[in-house]
Amino acid sequence: MARLKVTQVKSTIGGKFKQRETLRTLGLKRIGDTAVKEDRPEIRGMVKTVSHLVTVEEVE
Repeated sequence: MARLKVTQVKSTIGGKFKQRETLRTLGLKRIGDTAVKEDRPEIRGMVKTVSHLVTVEEVE
């Protein structure tokens, strides 16, 4: 199964509570943090919620 490498590139300052909590759930705490997650619909939904704050790459 494919995996997603999610990296936070922007700050959550001034962001909505739901977006901040979504980043925490993904395991991202600060700019530059990276998390590798399984490519599942739940993770894709979280990434879509904070798409303006993160970059996403597919890894094997």
